[in-house]
Amino acid sequence: MVNRLLHPQEIEVFYVLPALRKHIAMCMKEQGMKQKDIAEVLQVEGATVSQYISEKRANKITFNNALLAEIKQSTVRITNKLSMIREIQHLLRRVRETNTLCTIHHSISDLPENCTPAEMGCDVGGELGDEARTRICY
Repeated sequence: MVNRLLHPQEIEVFYVLPALRKHIAMCMKEQGMKQKDIAEVLQVEGATVSQYISEKRANKITFNNALLAEIKQSTVRITNKLSMIREIQHLLRRVRETNTLCTIHHSISDLPENCTPAEMGCDVGGELGDEARTRICY
């Protein structure tokens, strides 16, 4: 655990995004893609892909089987930079909607015990309707 308070966005940047990229890279490798091609699509260095695949990087958090299955489905839809961004955004929404972000946040950061998504404004539902929520991209 980190001895300081991290914001949910920091958890996403430092932990969730690398873990998502790692799982996507591993799925792409399983599909027969070359590491240099994976690096190009994910916009990371080849060495980063190598570390993801050898599990030397992005190992601090784990995802449940449902999210891993969703990552695998998203990987099939990733064919270029634009689809990569779209699928990463989709997966980040799923991480928030399923309270996975909250669980990770509590396990990594020094949060008060009574910290909840609704209390902190992290809940995906919030005050917005479905149409407005689908346009939000953070």
